[in-house]
Amino acid sequence: MGSSQQHVLLFPFMAKGHIIPLLQFGRILLNRHVTVTVVTTPGNRPFMEESFAGTAASIVTIPFPNLTVPGVECTDKLPSKSLFYDFALSTDSMQPHFEQALEALPRVSFMVTDGFLWWTLQSANKFKIPRLTFYPMSCYSIAVSRVATVEGVFSGPQSKGELVALTQFSWIRVCKDDVEAEFRNMETGSAAQEFHSKAIGTSINSYGMVQNSFYELEPVFVDYLNSTSSYKTWCVGPFDLAANQAKKIYVDSGIRPKLISVQDG
Repeated sequence: MGSSQQHVLLFPFMAKGHIIPLLQFGRILLNRHVTVTVVTTPGNRPFMEESFAGTAASIVTIPFPNLTVPGVECTDKLPSKSLFYDFALSTDSMQPHFEQALEALPRVSFMVTDGFLWWTLQSANKFKIPRLTFYPMSCYSIAVSRVATVEGVFSGPQSKGELVALTQFSWIRVCKDDVEAEFRNMETGSAAQEFHSKAIGTSINSYGMVQNSFYELEPVFVDYLNSTSSYKTWCVGPFDLAANQAKKIYVDSGIRPKLISVQDG
């Protein structure tokens, strides 16, 4: 199928560190004449509009639950980091509106949704759309975190600052202080445990993972992920360099992104 026939849906998690790279990826797709639709919330739409100024991208707005802090739709506006997990877990309230949007959109070839939006896999399966996961971290970070967790480094008896060599990557040493406290002391039934379980579980069952990296930068860790996972990791970065090249095409073109809103009710 030619790229002109492809329609890709992007849905970033509501945090700037997650939003920006996926928007850069969107510009890369647009430069390849792929139809791009981005899903977001009312509070994040102005940022999306500015990012896609001069392009033919469509921006679909769906209601945000506002269950954690009323009026806050992005993590940088949360009054405390302690509210993150409640904020992230509340996003599944958007699923009915997301599926309403999918019903109204032209056929989607595949979607790339943030790993933190675990529930989008259920929607993708319902509409028979391949779902690829995106995390704004390197293959190195994902691989090392996975190995350290499996080898029990973060839950071992050693002190928080004691470095432990990883069996899989013997030249790398990590300690408990390398991760947040709630990650190394994850209580069963806690919001942190529920969130990570859902995010990791649905990532494993997704079609694949898109990485803002390139193979030559971290080949050992890309190979590890592809040899130990049931899904494939595609390195299609660096997004920033490619997106900046693509952006030049749309400057002063007079084209504006198409805005679509899904309302409550």
